[in-house]
Amino acid sequence: MSTPHTLLVVDAANVVGSVPDGWWRDRRGAAERLRDRLVGYAAEGLPDHPGPLEVVLVVEGAARGVESVPGVRVVSAPGSGDDRIVELAAEAADRTCLVVTADRELRRRVGEWGAGCLGPRTVHGPGQAPGSART
Repeated sequence: MSTPHTLLVVDAANVVGSVPDGWWRDRRGAAERLRDRLVGYAAEGLPDHPGPLEVVLVVEGAARGVESVPGVRVVSAPGSGDDRIVELAAEAADRTCLVVTADRELRRRVGEWGAGCLGPRTVHGPGQAPGSART
């Protein structure tokens, strides 16, 4: 198996909050559902970014403590999720890093480290992640 070159960092709060599906009643559960949808991207990749990808889901607040699963590493931000995402982008300055968020200020901050940005629909759109079953 080849080593993932591209790091995909997902802003859980921003992506979960982009769809008004009642996530606010169970933030942790919403983050877990997002994590599970991301698993397929680790192996399959994204358009223009073939897999394998190293997928990191950054959670904060009530979603802290969500466990990692094979294919998706979950990072619980001790403070601001945005600050932790910027740290991850800085640590990945020597490789391709993509951040999934619609937050304009976060996009600007990670861009300073050379990270590219994708919108929440990339991983939370009407379709399913590669390899996942439609329900």
